[in-house]
Formats: sequence, C-alpha cells, structure tokens
Amino acid sequence: MNSLIIIWRSSLPRIFWITLCLLISGTPVIAATNNGSGKIATATNPTGQKDSSNHDVVQRGVKNYLQTRLKNTQSVNQLTIDVTDIDQRIQIVNCPGGFNYHAAEESLTQVYISVRVSCNNNQWYLFANARILRTQPVVVTSSMISPGTVLDIDNLRVAQVETNRLRHTAYHSTDELIGARMKRRVRQGQPIQANMLCFICKGDRITISAEVGGMKVRTSGIAQQDGVIGENIKVINASSKKMVVAEVASTDVVVVRL
Repeated sequence: MNSLIIIWRSSLPRIFWITLCLLISGTPVIAATNNGSGKIATATNPTGQKDSSNHDVVQRGVKNYLQTRLKNTQSVNQLTIDVTDIDQRIQIVNCPGGFNYHAAEESLTQVYISVRVSCNNNQWYLFANARILRTQPVVVTSSMISPGTVLDIDNLRVAQVETNRLRHTAYHSTDELIGARMKRRVRQGQPIQANMLCFICKGDRITISAEVGGMKVRTSGIAQQDGVIGENIKVINASSKKMVVAEVASTDVVVVRL
C-alpha cells in the first residue's frame, strides 16, 4: 500500500501539520518535517490500518443481541438476521468491559432494525443496522391455478414464506384446503390466503344444519355469499325461502347457531 509523504518547511507547530495529515483519508499518511539539518521526522496515521477485529465483534454482538430480543416474540418458524457490514473506515474503540447494545422496543417488529452500540468506558457509540427475515410454513400453489379450480394435494405444497407477504389468513396444512375453490388466477408459489378462495361459493346448493331442543334438523339451501370455514354467510332455506345466517362448516354444510 502506498503512503503519502508531505515535507514542509514552516514555522507552524509540528503538531498542526501532523494533525492535518492524519485527517487525510483513503491511504496511510506519513507526515514529515525537514528541520533544515537533513533529518526528517515522521508520524504515521494509525487509523489508516484496517483492523476488522472490532468490527466483527460488534457485528456478532448485534446479531446475538437481536436473536435474544426476538426469541419467542414472533409467531414464526424461522428467523434470519442479516447484519449490515460496518464501514471499515469507521474506527471502533477497544472496549474491555464489552459493548452494550440497545434497540427501541417498537422497532423489533420491523424488517429493518437499528441497534445502538456503545461502551461504558467512554462516550463512543455507533448505530448498526440489520435486516430481519421472518418466515413460517404456509401452503402455496405448486403450479399456476385458474379461477374455479378445486384444490387438491396435487396443486398444493408447504413452503417457508416471509410473514410480511401475508396480508390475510394463511393455511399451514394442505388438508385444510382440500375441496376449496379458487376465486382468481394464482401464480405458482404464491401463498394461499383466505381472500383467494371459497369453501362454499355464492350460488352453491348446500345443506343447512341446525340443532333445536337436542334434535338436529337438516334442510337444503342456496348460498348467497362466498365463505371460508368458520365464516358466517347468508343462505336461503330452499323450502321456506327465508334468509338465515349460518357458519360455514365444510364445502357443502353450514350450521345455524340457535
């Protein structure tokens, strides 16, 4: 590595020139004076030497700190923490007592988190950044699916998906979705969410089940709304022509809760 050598003849204090040289970045700098006697005095900038040991210590510390803080706080199956490399030009002090790490509580749910790193021995501190990848196993499409397709084991699979991609209720087992119908075209690998499908679709002929006085009553009806399991929809009793609200229990049965 080349060094920059500056030789001057000046009445200004030597410390002034040495300090000026140390402020020059990008290459080790050697400041030199010529006192007229032919002898040259030199001073080397120690910060020009790239020692990444403390950088590695801080980056590992940030990762360990976030792993501890995020443990059991997210309903995820996998948590990946990617700490951004700290610029090697930033000088990190030696901290014999160990560095301290802190992140705001409200930031822990975000994708990008800033962690304040400090040392009790002095006023030094910096902010390190990390990207948090949270994933969980959900059901996704194994191929392109067209509207009206009835879901079965052949067009579904389970994969790890980033939680921030999930805007609606997702499913974790393919068994939960067998028999449901897609309401729109879905590309391969896309998570299946409740707003994409219906277990009972508007216009379907269904069975209405109700329990009255310990007796179960069943009659036929027609769905007036799309619905997923557990959702309440409006249905018309085919015999009485009355509208009732019932809970979707399967792909062909709704239950009236009396």
